[in-house]
Amino acid sequence: MNFKKILIAVDNSTCSEKAAKAGYEIAEKFGAEVALVNIIEPIPANVNPDLTLAPVFLETYDNSEENSHILLKEIESKYSNGIKTDYLSVVDTAAHGIIQQSDEWGSDLIVIGTYGRTGLYHFLMGSVAEHVARKSACPVLIIPNKSELD
Repeated sequence: MNFKKILIAVDNSTCSEKAAKAGYEIAEKFGAEVALVNIIEPIPANVNPDLTLAPVFLETYDNSEENSHILLKEIESKYSNGIKTDYLSVVDTAAHGIIQQSDEWGSDLIVIGTYGRTGLYHFLMGSVAEHVARKSACPVLIIPNKSELD
């Protein structure tokens, strides 16, 4: 396989940092471009009696978009070693957003971290990484939280 476009899914967790580190290392070996994707999960809207959105919701949304951009910039500066990086940030559910951004950007590989949860929590919440792996049109590399971060 020859990877030219690698999509790395990140959030504000140590497992996504491990995924970013691995993704950039692979990109360096293949001379690939990287896109960092951060999904902003939708916040349930507070509706006023006159059926308008409450100002708190809009303010929270703006902050999330700004925080997403800051996160992507931090990950790039920490791991990219000068590799060309695009930023993708959308409001969506995590798995759907990652798959959609991968398809639109045309990635050859998705790199994603996993918390490695098991038991009841896994049963109730599912796994974003598993869902992405099942639905993606390209290969998905899942980096476990237990992997070492040098």
